[in-house]
Amino acid sequence: MHPTAPSITDILHAARLISAHLPETPMWSYPVLNERLGAEVHVKHENVQPTGAFKVRGGINLLARLPEARRDNGVLTYSTGNHAQSIAYAARLFGVPCTIVMPENPNPAKVAAAQALGAAVEVKGATMVEAGEYATALAAERGLHLVGVADEPDLIAGVGTLYVEMLTRRPDLDVVIVPVGSGTGASAALLVARAIAPRCRVIAVQSSQAPAAHDSWCAGTPVRRPVETVADGLATGSAFALPQGVMRALDDFVLVSDDDIRAAQWLLLTEAHTLAELAGAAPLAALIARGDDLAGLKVGLVCTGGNAGPAELRRLLSS
Repeated sequence: MHPTAPSITDILHAARLISAHLPETPMWSYPVLNERLGAEVHVKHENVQPTGAFKVRGGINLLARLPEARRDNGVLTYSTGNHAQSIAYAARLFGVPCTIVMPENPNPAKVAAAQALGAAVEVKGATMVEAGEYATALAAERGLHLVGVADEPDLIAGVGTLYVEMLTRRPDLDVVIVPVGSGTGASAALLVARAIAPRCRVIAVQSSQAPAAHDSWCAGTPVRRPVETVADGLATGSAFALPQGVMRALDDFVLVSDDDIRAAQWLLLTEAHTLAELAGAAPLAALIARGDDLAGLKVGLVCTGGNAGPAELRRLLSS
């Protein structure tokens, strides 16, 4: 039986629950950036979350709602980093043992952050797909509760709280642009926008060097694609049924190159005083790519995270 998408009521309940643990994140508009882009741009700063990324909202909501019996032995998940930190942070908050499986060559900063939160980290598999297969087997072997990457309604409901904040603050936004790895963010944005700001369009963006979600959206069925992007928050080689089902209603889905994303990352740093990891800069890259279509509009960009690793920072600062 496939899980069903959360309702707006579920998301509003999550907002009340999460508000006890996380303050609302800021959203700013930067005049120089606006002038350069020809649009009124509002940047939602999820990079200032305690884990450095938006996914902590989903982790807190899921762990808070997990029955005690499922918490006893602990939880296990797999991730390239931000989802890992989300579950590790929430597990520590609620006193639940946590194990994270990461694919080979993970971002060292994200490994260190998960371990600092008390999670045990195992590195296994060349891709997220292989890491997920190993995690599924390991959870069954150890009797741990397996937390999926995306097919989890409570994760999507938690993530949806950022769009409640965004569209409550600025219900006049014409467009929201959301980066896609697994698709929890884009699906959450759609659920909230359709309920409280139905005239607001939702546009997704993914790297052309890891286009599984985009190509699945185009095909109408989940497909796998090679992962060649350096943006680890977008480095997903397969699509997920629950967010894909919701994302059928997207207004557009944009592919941008890693070079485009790097250029946007530099622009955020220099014109918006914001350190974004590459995935967090992808919405700005999409706005630049679709600039003629969005000129003069009020555009919300979600800076989903700021967890740039040492190599990424060196490259950014030397550009």
